Amino acid sequence: MTNTKKRLSAVAEGGFWFFVMLLPMLVGYVALTLSVSLVASIGLGLLLIPPTAAYLRWLADLRRSRVRQWRGIDIPRPYRAAPEFGAGFAGYWRRIRFHGTDPAFWRDGAWVLLDPVVGTLLAAVPIGLVLNGLYGLVISVMWSVFTQHGFNDWYLFVHVHRGNEGLRWAPTALGVLEAAFGVAIAPAMLNAHARWSRVLLAPTPAQIRARLKHLTETRADALDTQAAELRRIERDLHDGAQARLVAMGMHLNAASQLLEKDPEAAQKLLMEARDSSARALTELRDLVRGIHPPVLADRGLVDAVRALALDSPLDIAVHAEVVGRLDAPLESAAYFAVSEALTNVAKHARATQVWIDMRMAGGLLKITVTDNGIGGADQARGTGLHGIERRLATFDGILALSSPRGGPTIVTMELPCASSSPKTSSSSATG
Repeated sequence: MTNTKKRLSAVAEGGFWFFVMLLPMLVGYVALTLSVSLVASIGLGLLLIPPTAAYLRWLADLRRSRVRQWRGIDIPRPYRAAPEFGAGFAGYWRRIRFHGTDPAFWRDGAWVLLDPVVGTLLAAVPIGLVLNGLYGLVISVMWSVFTQHGFNDWYLFVHVHRGNEGLRWAPTALGVLEAAFGVAIAPAMLNAHARWSRVLLAPTPAQIRARLKHLTETRADALDTQAAELRRIERDLHDGAQARLVAMGMHLNAASQLLEKDPEAAQKLLMEARDSSARALTELRDLVRGIHPPVLADRGLVDAVRALALDSPLDIAVHAEVVGRLDAPLESAAYFAVSEALTNVAKHARATQVWIDMRMAGGLLKITVTDNGIGGADQARGTGLHGIERRLATFDGILALSSPRGGPTIVTMELPCASSSPKTSSSSATG
């Protein structure tokens, strides 16, 4: 019984692909051909590339989700991470160049052009067989009505016409066999259709190799960063808290020897030991805060960034639309990226105001840090921005910079992520 339900659901899926997807696929076909034809003739088709790319991505993502849901076949998205394009015609032109040079855009286009043919052969065959089998039943039931009104045609190899009444129920028998055959082959045909979708909608081998290369490089960067961080912690402990604890021990030892001979000198040494203890405790707290701030662990990214804003000498406005807690490593990467961006602003931008915007959209955490400084920031020259970029790349994130001379400077960071808690952090704060 369960197997029969699966086969019938496969037939329904074939009908979905053929009937429900027919109009959206037609729209995608028209948009693509119009864009390409106008590019070839007068060049205006370039303006249609960004909206066409967005529509094709939506259509391809719909197919990916249905294939995953119904056939259990995962089709990864092959698209490159989009940078910050900016406003105006210059930003739109960058958007055109980005999509027009993205191989995934043209593969989506090829899929839209070819899928109606391949989809008809694979996805629509089972539903076609079932419908035609039902039509055989209708012919047998309505035989007299059809033939009396001049119906004269063939159903498979049965000639349906007046005077051939002896074969009246032959279409029903053939229709049952045809419908049963359609139900039987539906899963295999739909699996073949899903694998066909994967051919054009999944990343190419070249993209997979590039992705592996990128992951290898970012893994090496992450290991280098981790090693440097461990060396920094060791150095800070050795030169700071450890030295003060050693001094405190020496002061306590000396004070114990002077306690009876010279109580005033012993009291002075005890005061110095107390001061060393307080300074060591402060340094240890600063060190822990540099590794993983307690507010970040306890209250999450949004409140940790607000705490940064409150501690900064700059006038910082924080707006956040982030629902739930994120994975701890990702929150840490985002927090220190924002911290480094604010450090760069304080050192180089000559800014008086900073705006931080954090929001979740489409499975991405997008953070924008904008200042009213002098501008002119350059990723190629600044080690701070390069460090942020390396930190984000470890999580497959990207950094985009817009910093014309005279300002403003806009640093945009995007990280793929997913919420892991129902808690909500949303609103604005000013520091």
